[in-house]
Parts: sequence; structure tokens; C-alpha cells
Amino acid sequence: MRRRRVEKRKMAADAKHNSKLVAQFINTLMVSGKKTVAENIIYGAMDIAKERTTEDSPLKVLNKAVDNVRPRLELKPRRVGGATYQIPIEVNTNRGNSLAIRWIRDFARKKKGKPMMTKLAEEIVSAYKSEGPAIKKRDETHKMADANKAFAHLRW
Repeated sequence: MRRRRVEKRKMAADAKHNSKLVAQFINTLMVSGKKTVAENIIYGAMDIAKERTTEDSPLKVLNKAVDNVRPRLELKPRRVGGATYQIPIEVNTNRGNSLAIRWIRDFARKKKGKPMMTKLAEEIVSAYKSEGPAIKKRDETHKMADANKAFAHLRW
């Protein structure tokens, strides 16, 4: 088991919006190392999302969408004695952002019949408005954590 703290590598901000969140979204969406394809999809989806909302900046739309989807609590399994308990734990901001980005990406990929840029834009807009499957996933996670809060004393 690793005992030393390992420093995380610093992520460079993206070129167009100078945002680390957009860079993280691009890296999460990227398949088989095709970064320019992922960049085009993200930038196009952000522009479509900006047109469908009242915000003046596509970066604000994406930030609010990710913030709305980000879970505050999650469950971690802990083995105590012979039983495994699901223990609610507060989510770090970086982990919460990565979970939110992953959920938005996965629900956009599940949709069929449209280009990825359009599907991703729809997911971002629905997350911006606090509706859609990614918000349901966050609410479901929070409900499970609330149901298991009796085991919160087992966390360490």
C-alpha cells in the first residue's frame, strides 16, 4: 500500500477558453488519442449550448452545468468485521468535477441518432437547467448516501 503522497500532474488549460475544466472535459471525451476531434466536439457543443441558454459565455454555461451535476456525497464500501457497509463520504471538488463530467459524457453517448456535438450540447443544457439524467444520477447518489448515513460513524 502506498504511504507517500504523490503530487498530481498539473493539467494545462485549453487554448480557446483558458479553462482547466474545459481541458478536463476534452481529455475525458477523447477516444483513441484523437484530441482535435474531442476539442471540436466540445467547442461546438459549448457554442450550441450558449445559443440555447440566456448566458453570454459558453464557459459559464459549462461551469454551471458541471456544478449542478457535481455530487456532494458518495458511498464508499468499508469492510467492518465480516460485513461490508456503504459509508457516505463527502466528495472532493476535483473528484466531483470528474464524476460530473463523466456522467454528462456517458448520458450523451447513450443517445442515438444525432451527432455527438448535438447530444453533448443537449446534456449540457439540461444539466444547466438542473434537469435530465445526469441530475437524476446525482440525486440518486445523494439519496443512497442519505439512506446509509447511519453508518457514517464507521468512516475513518
